[in-house]
Amino acid sequence: MGDVLAGNHATWEFEPDAVLIRFERGIRAPKLFQTLRERRIPHEALASVALVPGRRGTVVLHAVPRAGADPLMEAAAGQLKEGCDPYRLVLPADRQTLAEYYAHELRARLGPERDEPAERFLVTAPEPPLHFKAYDGKASFDGRNVSFRWSWTGASTAKWKAGDQTVAVSELSGVEWRSPDAPDGCLRLVRPGDEPLPVQADQDPAAVVFGSGYGLVHESLPFAAAVLQAVRNATGAVPVPVRVGGRRDPADIADRIRHLGELYQAGLVTDEEFSAKKAELLAEL
Repeated sequence: MGDVLAGNHATWEFEPDAVLIRFERGIRAPKLFQTLRERRIPHEALASVALVPGRRGTVVLHAVPRAGADPLMEAAAGQLKEGCDPYRLVLPADRQTLAEYYAHELRARLGPERDEPAERFLVTAPEPPLHFKAYDGKASFDGRNVSFRWSWTGASTAKWKAGDQTVAVSELSGVEWRSPDAPDGCLRLVRPGDEPLPVQADQDPAAVVFGSGYGLVHESLPFAAAVLQAVRNATGAVPVPVRVGGRRDPADIADRIRHLGELYQAGLVTDEEFSAKKAELLAEL
């Protein structure tokens, strides 16, 4: 097609075999878009394309990637908010006819395998080195190893006893990312044979815990995607992004509230932080 369609916070350039998405870096653009900057989405990575009504006089050109095609969306596991979905292009309603044309053209280029899971990642993850600050430590990834360095103000006794962690991607089978917008936000490294959620993330040396201002989506999600891609490259096996379930067990919530109370009694969280976090946890019951 070779044309360009500019929308809110992004521009889609239609190449013969792919869509090149360039994200804006203005202050109003979602921070995840600013981090991603540019993504090339091969047509073979897409499952469907639709034009749907948007908000406040807009329409949305929405592409959906195939399962297993994009490490970023695999790591997100459906947890991204609508406004942060990199496959949505928001346009003024007066451009609906033009958007319909491009939606039709894209659908015509989708292959017969569109409904099948991809056997390999078809979209490239952000490149390392990557790092971010979690509530209980700092996470870094150099392309070969994931490292956790514990914070003396936030890490649990169990993590201090285990010591700082460095794990080669060749030792991993996947990664679990729970959005920092959820009460149990965390990033956990998964080894072959690990049971789902073996222990609480704040007690697990293979995990870092998010929180208010920590493990932000635009920092921790690209990190998780890059680790997933590296696991695939290192092992040749399909990496496993751990799927996030529904509500947590009440006993699990009670344990988190207890640990939160310990942090509060130790003076490691403020009155406001304690009240807000406790309310978030109770809302999960």
